Amino acid sequence: MGHTPVLLEAVVEILVPALERGGVFVDGTVGLGGHARAILERAPRAELIGIDRDPRALEAARADLAPYQERVRLVRDNFASLAAVLERLGVEEVRGVLLDLGVSSPQLDEADRGFSFRGAGPLDMRMDPEQPLMASTVVNEYPQRDLAAVIRRYGEERFATRVAAAIVENRPIRDTTHLADVVKQAIPAATRRTGGHPARRTFQALRLEVNRELEALESVLPGAILSLAPGGRLVVISYHSLEDRMTKRAFAEAARGCVCPPDFPVCTCGAQAQVRVLTRRPVRPNDEEVAANPRASAAKLRAVERLEEAA
Repeated sequence: MGHTPVLLEAVVEILVPALERGGVFVDGTVGLGGHARAILERAPRAELIGIDRDPRALEAARADLAPYQERVRLVRDNFASLAAVLERLGVEEVRGVLLDLGVSSPQLDEADRGFSFRGAGPLDMRMDPEQPLMASTVVNEYPQRDLAAVIRRYGEERFATRVAAAIVENRPIRDTTHLADVVKQAIPAATRRTGGHPARRTFQALRLEVNRELEALESVLPGAILSLAPGGRLVVISYHSLEDRMTKRAFAEAARGCVCPPDFPVCTCGAQAQVRVLTRRPVRPNDEEVAANPRASAAKLRAVERLEEAA
């Protein structure tokens, strides 16, 4: 299955106006380059810094973005290091930032990456193949209590305790198929008949733990906002309720401004709103997009714009 950029038109509609007069935009999860290519096409004066920790994705992006290579710089790194990347490249401010979170279709479809429960593969799940922590370590070495906590927190799995106990009882877990079978048997039969594959939440939890995805998102959001020039825009596409809540909270805090009690006659805190929220409610894919790309069904897009007086 090929990779289809999620909410492509919404991303373009939000970011291109900020780039009409040129400037740098950052795709912090450039992946195969689908979103970046569309923006480069429609904002001919814009320049791209594309960041990804997956070397296969960067190789594909380099090929896909070859027609725009004079306007493209690709960097292998974690988007959590956005501020350091910009400093290293000598970029003081940007006109746009895009973070398309989660795992890409090619990563899911390549069995040797171990992201999917639909085929046999190693217990890997690393977006960066050079990082030390693998899913096999979490599955086969974490204490049962810690494993259950990961599955409960990141997978929001109500049967996390049962799943963790079943995994520990069946150690060593050999591969993704073995893991999926063990999880399936741990989920009550009545629950298995609804809500998709019973191992989906556990696999999601393991991936988030292995790649420290929530920690990376929490780290990057304040810095991404500060990196924006006046009128610059930040777009985040999330696929997990925890990611969406974290993004919503960070945007609300950056847009809040004064935090003095309402009965104070004048502001004494000096706090100033940094952004205005462009999406009071998250943008969701329509039925047509979901039909064409079922993996887009969970996507939620939120965006903010940097205020002139805050920059």
